[in-house]
Amino acid sequence: MGDRDSASPIIEFRGVTKSFGSGDAAVPAVDRLDLTIARGEIFGIIGYSGAGKSTLVRLINALEHPTAGSVIVDGRDLTQLKERELRGVRAGIGMIFQQFNLFRSRTVFGNVAYPLKVAGWPADKRKQRVAELLAFVGLTDKAWSYPDQLSGGQKQRVGIARALATNPDILLADEATSALDPETTSDVLALLARVNRELGVTIVVITHEMEVVRSIADRVAVLDAGRVIEQGTVFEVFSDPQTPTARRFVGTVLRNQPGEADIERLRGKHAGRIVSARIHDDGRLGSVLSDAVGRHNVRFEIVYGGISALQGRSFGSLTLELLGEPGDVDALIAELRAVTEVEEVAA
Repeated sequence: MGDRDSASPIIEFRGVTKSFGSGDAAVPAVDRLDLTIARGEIFGIIGYSGAGKSTLVRLINALEHPTAGSVIVDGRDLTQLKERELRGVRAGIGMIFQQFNLFRSRTVFGNVAYPLKVAGWPADKRKQRVAELLAFVGLTDKAWSYPDQLSGGQKQRVGIARALATNPDILLADEATSALDPETTSDVLALLARVNRELGVTIVVITHEMEVVRSIADRVAVLDAGRVIEQGTVFEVFSDPQTPTARRFVGTVLRNQPGEADIERLRGKHAGRIVSARIHDDGRLGSVLSDAVGRHNVRFEIVYGGISALQGRSFGSLTLELLGEPGDVDALIAELRAVTEVEEVAA
């Protein structure tokens, strides 16, 4: 792996279904799924439990075989390969896991060296490679420690070093930060970003945590009932989620839209018309609001919302109380709707 045109996709799903059971009792874990992951990107796959994430991972590394469709990894259709050839594909794919999956009876050095030993590397080359990897993940001083002597973040760093041992082109991170606290999660995600940036490894991040996607991914696919229901750049999905599932995920990270309890509270405190307006990167919402008093004789107060920055662009939502004559407020709302999405949340 690794010598192909860098512009070509590295992973493709073409109409992939994977069912478990047989006949009428067959249940599709992945259902007619199409997906393309570009070489060199960090791609997030997010979904709730049962969405098909684990099956999707096992299809990429050929531990499961599709019931229908094709899984293509680095230009090779896995459905057409013999087991011996599949082992070669798997050798180019590193894996890191939620529970680390380290050998408790082996030192850190021994854990990282294990895949090199299996691959037949001579002892002197193994020693050199392990030293390089432990330096890269910042664990040189832990080489002769055992996993039980490490923190969760240190264990995951060992897992990353081990996954990188044989120079894979693809790294699958399957819920790799779910067992870690927020600060440790941030450190591990920063290390994965370095792996991508400095080593050129394509990383597929499988998660149920939208904060992980926001922190690290270039693009994201939202998985639900075995299907990709939404995908795009992280900015596109965060700033304008198209499906209820995506909106729920985004809502766990961004608190810029009032919930039902917030709306009740706002109704009780504010006598004016209350609307939520989406913020775009073009600044037109601000221009309309800056002229609200002069053009429409309408005053406004920001009562809820927030602005976020992502991938160098701004987005968010502002909830406004509009105060003025009904006709003037209607005219301002119409002007706002000409430049952005506006929802009246409390009349």
